[in-house]
Amino acid sequence: MNNFLLHGRIGATLAAALLATGCANMDMSGMTPTQRNAAIGAGIGALGGAAIGRDVRGAAIGAGVGALGGYVWSQQMEQRRQTMERATVGTGVAVSQTPDNQLKLDIPSDISFDVGRADIRPNLRPILDQFASGLSSQPNTEVRIIGHTDSTGSDELNDRLSLQRAQSARDYLAARGVDPRSIVIAGRGEREPIADNSTEMGRARNRRVEIFLGERANVAGR
Repeated sequence: MNNFLLHGRIGATLAAALLATGCANMDMSGMTPTQRNAAIGAGIGALGGAAIGRDVRGAAIGAGVGALGGYVWSQQMEQRRQTMERATVGTGVAVSQTPDNQLKLDIPSDISFDVGRADIRPNLRPILDQFASGLSSQPNTEVRIIGHTDSTGSDELNDRLSLQRAQSARDYLAARGVDPRSIVIAGRGEREPIADNSTEMGRARNRRVEIFLGERANVAGR
């Protein structure tokens, strides 16, 4: 191993350690939530970049990605979580804050889509209406919609159906003012079950749509 590469790897390790220690010891009491998340994101990104790239360049790239890529849990996000919890009481929809500060709606099949269909059921419409309300005025937000199916049917059918369901939810939100450019969709078919597909109850749980809302850290100060 040449000396440059060896020194680079040692430097990356030391830089990552210093960043991690800095995040732990830094006085963040005077920072805004955005500034705190950006600082923490930079440290985590640097650690990840060093681990993956194993050189100083990897650490630097990782720090940039971490600073720019983190989600923040702002007052608006907390208010939206509370609003969605009230709007979904008794519906079976689970509303939660993910570990990386995204708002998650886990929508079961009995209110989202009929079996084998991608048409939005009437019970889902008011939930999506509430989700879309005021979102256009909340800056730096991103929406992800993930469709899932149970294990019945072919892989091709399930992949297509899960994507069609995500597309239907996206189109519905876009029709209510959410910028479609801020929405990312995906269909996972049967590949990510949360219950046993050998039972009807389990299959019903696996037929679901997940909607995520994330607010990016505004590191540019805009």
